[in-house]
Amino acid sequence: MIVGKSIHKKFGELEILKGVDLEIKQGEIVSIVGSSGAGKTTLLTILGTLDRPSSGEILINNQEVSKLSDKKLAAFRNQNIGFVFQFHQLLPEFTAMENVCIPALIANKNKKETELRAIELLDLFNLKDRISHKPSELSGGEQQRVAVARALINNPKVIFADEPSGNLDSANAQELHQLFFKLRENFNQTFVIVTHNNDLAKMADRTLVMRDGKIG
Repeated sequence: MIVGKSIHKKFGELEILKGVDLEIKQGEIVSIVGSSGAGKTTLLTILGTLDRPSSGEILINNQEVSKLSDKKLAAFRNQNIGFVFQFHQLLPEFTAMENVCIPALIANKNKKETELRAIELLDLFNLKDRISHKPSELSGGEQQRVAVARALINNPKVIFADEPSGNLDSANAQELHQLFFKLRENFNQTFVIVTHNNDLAKMADRTLVMRDGKIG
């Protein structure tokens, strides 16, 4: 599903990733842990195609994404990858349903079908009665569940999550963590999660520990 080979990343003379190799299977939930500055978020953004490695190869679903042009990479990302961040990053002027629909509309998908899919996802996340609410009218946990629904709208092959429960209280964090496993059970969804939450890390199928720009 995801293969990384000898991934290096430099910012000027500063080397952040020092030769990362990894393989993640379809339907696997993998957590990435490590101290601040170990390179976790840098690795996640590179695997998620938001940034490019200085050297190395990345294959997602047998596609070598590290060699795609910017335009083709953006199209691949929209169609195959979902993101969940610590802060939900919902657009405040749009309703929950409109926020969920945005990635599909960017991909020029049918508006009516997209709205029906958004309603289906929001219902799955117990948010059907919040469809017309704007982010300011939702709780923190509800906002993050809307963000997860948005990540799923294009049926991505993999979801990358960066501290997804870092801004939530313990009850909402636990609910979000259970949601990830429900999605894997229902859709065989693959998750790669950077987290400082020990409970979430322990729940994952596998935990990768980063130290000084490497895994191991």
